[in-house]
Amino acid sequence: MKIGVLKENKAGEQRVAIIPSTVSALTKKGYSFFVQKNAGHASNYLDNLYVEAGATIVEKNEVFKCDIIAKVSSPTKEEIELLNNNCLLISLFQTIKNIELVKELQNAKCSAFSLNLLPRTTLAQKMDILSSQANIAGYKSVLIGANHIGKYMPLLMTAAGTISPSRVLVIGAGVAGLQAIATAKRLGAQVQAFDVRPEVKEQVESLGAKFVEVENDSDDGVGSGGYAKETSDAYKLRQQEAMKERISKSDLVITTALIPNRPAPVLILKEMVEAMKPGSVIMDLASENGGNCELTKADEIVYHNNVLIDGNTNFPSTMATDASQLFSKNIQAIIEHCHGEDGFKLNKEDQIIDGMLFIENGEIRHQPTKEAL
Repeated sequence: MKIGVLKENKAGEQRVAIIPSTVSALTKKGYSFFVQKNAGHASNYLDNLYVEAGATIVEKNEVFKCDIIAKVSSPTKEEIELLNNNCLLISLFQTIKNIELVKELQNAKCSAFSLNLLPRTTLAQKMDILSSQANIAGYKSVLIGANHIGKYMPLLMTAAGTISPSRVLVIGAGVAGLQAIATAKRLGAQVQAFDVRPEVKEQVESLGAKFVEVENDSDDGVGSGGYAKETSDAYKLRQQEAMKERISKSDLVITTALIPNRPAPVLILKEMVEAMKPGSVIMDLASENGGNCELTKADEIVYHNNVLIDGNTNFPSTMATDASQLFSKNIQAIIEHCHGEDGFKLNKEDQIIDGMLFIENGEIRHQPTKEAL
């Protein structure tokens, strides 16, 4: 079976879906690799490394002759038109957000895995690309945020006086949020964290942060598979009151709240931003899905009332070498999961394969995508 690796063409995307070590590992299982020329250059995986691992370097059109094509971001309309009917595309495909591209896949009668739809199960952990990339985003957002604010992060006692530590508030204690907490604590900041799921309190406190609790008498906000879900209006009001006070005192706010297949919940309103101290910073990791801050603009830095709001949608790409390594290991785990005695097979009775395979030979299998169409 032939596996093709495309060079990313989305602006600012420096990752590559498969790195040479994965080529080497899967070649031993009988797979052959065809990598687009310079596909890994932006992430420091040069063509000669792929050749040494057993891959063949080809022009873009040759990649589309493969049985499986792996890429990081969603395909373009032009790329879909080049796919053959028997091809399986593997990528970070937000099906509802990119509904026009789903229609193109239907017309091309293709099959595709959405890495965004991977089930959140113990067995799927080593395939969980969203988690591996969110970990990087949480780490890098703190470093960029610390660079934005005009203050030290740690407590500093000098002959010229004492510098108070920066105050950091992390909203959302998932993978990205927990990494942001850990990184901010290592830099010496005072850290508080909030999440609608009360069960994450122990994790937050184990990292040395204070957990902000909002009174809640039910399982409001607790979704399946470890994700959050939409909360009630009454809870949102209590949440906003608790957040407003803490946001106004924070130097750096990092938001990570996302709900699967939904726009990001707006947690920071314009008036809350206006109550923040001059020089404060918001790093909105939910910007790709609309943002947790009302004023966020995707891939832009916005200044409002002397507060900086960073809407970078792709922090993992700023650490392309390690991000690509983790992404590639996740892809490798997925292919190995599909690999049996008879080679690669799409067993739709398998929960993981069934979850990711949102379209098969042009037929939509994912119910929310069907409804969006």
